[in-house]
Amino acid sequence: MKRVLSVMTIICAVAMTAQSKVIRVGYTKSIRSIQQAVDLSQNGDTVLVDPGTYMEKNIIIQKSITLKGINYPVLDGENEFAIISVKTSNATIEGFRLQHTGRSEIRDLGAIMIYDSYKVCVLNNILEDTNFGVYVQNSKRCTIKDNSITAYGKDEVQSGNGIHCWRSDSLVIIGNKIKGHRDGLYFEFVKNSLIWRNVSTRNVRYGIHFMFSNRNTYVSNIFERNEAGVAVMYSKNIHMYNNHFLNNWGDAAYGILLKDITDSDISGNYFRKNTVGLHMEGCSRIELYKNIFNSNGWAVKIQASCDNNDFTRNNFLGNTFDIGTNGSLVLNTFTGNYWDKYEGYDLHKDNVGDIPYHPVSMYSMIIDSNPAALMLFRSLIVGLLDKTEKILPGVTPENLRDNKPVMKQIKL
Repeated sequence: MKRVLSVMTIICAVAMTAQSKVIRVGYTKSIRSIQQAVDLSQNGDTVLVDPGTYMEKNIIIQKSITLKGINYPVLDGENEFAIISVKTSNATIEGFRLQHTGRSEIRDLGAIMIYDSYKVCVLNNILEDTNFGVYVQNSKRCTIKDNSITAYGKDEVQSGNGIHCWRSDSLVIIGNKIKGHRDGLYFEFVKNSLIWRNVSTRNVRYGIHFMFSNRNTYVSNIFERNEAGVAVMYSKNIHMYNNHFLNNWGDAAYGILLKDITDSDISGNYFRKNTVGLHMEGCSRIELYKNIFNSNGWAVKIQASCDNNDFTRNNFLGNTFDIGTNGSLVLNTFTGNYWDKYEGYDLHKDNVGDIPYHPVSMYSMIIDSNPAALMLFRSLIVGLLDKTEKILPGVTPENLRDNKPVMKQIKL
């Protein structure tokens, strides 16, 4: 019986392929409207659009079709409308230039709006001066790949997000370049998704911002020069591998802010030239290993509300302060990391320091409660304070230490 069903499925698929057709749209064709071509199409058809500029209001796709542009035809929202809305399964939008969407305080408007859909693909499009770029709501198994998404936002209120995903499952977001939006990527109530090889830069707020989004994986993304860096909040089972957090400077800017994150792992990431490389608040049971913290203000700020987090085999290089904290109770472990400020010795020649390293300086504790003290940075009194604290510890948390600091930089 199963064999018969399989044969019938194949026959039906072949029949559908045989019946599918290509509908051409262009100024020299009999069909000049994209919406008209979509309305005439059937499931499995391809609507092929010639080069040109098309001023159409909110093209609606409710069929399993491929909408494909030749040499990037322009779809213009005239600064008033959404451009494409998708409410279907197994649809593809590929090869368009979408520009000048409308903006509204009442409803979300964007270039490509995907609602209640399944297996929709958005591939190789150029989005320019859009409010929301690609907007995904209550959808599953959608793919957003190799799109260029650029806006010119000046503040949070008047800007939308580059890729905005809400209450969705099993998304694949790969190889997109996002710039100038409120948040480059925004996820809320999104689960089981892969975010891979995206570049999110110069956004008004966060390069990526996600909340209440569990069991997601972030691999080989670049987040650079965003106003507030990256924020990851109220989620569990998060996996972040080989990402770059670069040049996020400002009073409230972080390479990455982790707030109320649990049961996750963060490895192979590179934090360079951020005000704070990694800020942790209310986090538990996170494994942090084989990361590089290079030339940050603070490499890591870990609040007293964090517990059972393990830092292992990380490199701390050229940071102004390696670790900062706001309390004396430490429930996290640091083991086998490389610290370029370590002044200990290795008599056993086993590449492990013979004395523990205390990465929290007295001066960093003072700055945490009195930011104005930063004006004393590089003064003689700061050096004397830190040397005194090492001999007679009294302010810095005694049990925040690496008992097995390694002598040589770890090759990752």
